[in-house]
Amino acid sequence: MSQLIVISAVGTDRTGVVQELTKVILSCDGNIEESRMTTLGSEFAMLLLVSGNWATLNKLEQRLLKLGDKVGLSIAIRQTDARRPAGDRMPYAVDIVSLDQQGIVFNLANFFTSRDIEIADVATRSYAAAHTGSPMFAVQMAINVPAAVHVAQLREDFLEICDRLNLDAILEPVKA
Repeated sequence: MSQLIVISAVGTDRTGVVQELTKVILSCDGNIEESRMTTLGSEFAMLLLVSGNWATLNKLEQRLLKLGDKVGLSIAIRQTDARRPAGDRMPYAVDIVSLDQQGIVFNLANFFTSRDIEIADVATRSYAAAHTGSPMFAVQMAINVPAAVHVAQLREDFLEICDRLNLDAILEPVKA
């Protein structure tokens, strides 16, 4: 029977880190179901959802921790279950761009959480604006809106808070 683990690994960014970690997963017969990998500053961070039977995952845990010690990766492993379907929730995408300012992610999280809206995924980045070089900030979110939420009112409230925070924003349903 297949089981799931979540692996997080963080270490100094260098060539070969993805290859080393995925080689161990493959050699233990683990299967990468989902992953996120990125460079943050001079660090490289990975989140992986890996499946396998209990023997595979036990062997994988031992080998990954050994690899972490060898190559300087901080590795954490946690058992998990398959994600339950959203059921009565509708998937929406949020896209925001603004001049960089403190508190953008907090204010968005606070807005959605106060309405029982699940935040499924968040990606942010800072960059310099073309031509002016102004510090910019972009946020992409995947959210799950309960079916009982009146979408027109949600959109109105969302755009109101974005206007107040000077955020250029889009809230739209995810189209399959």
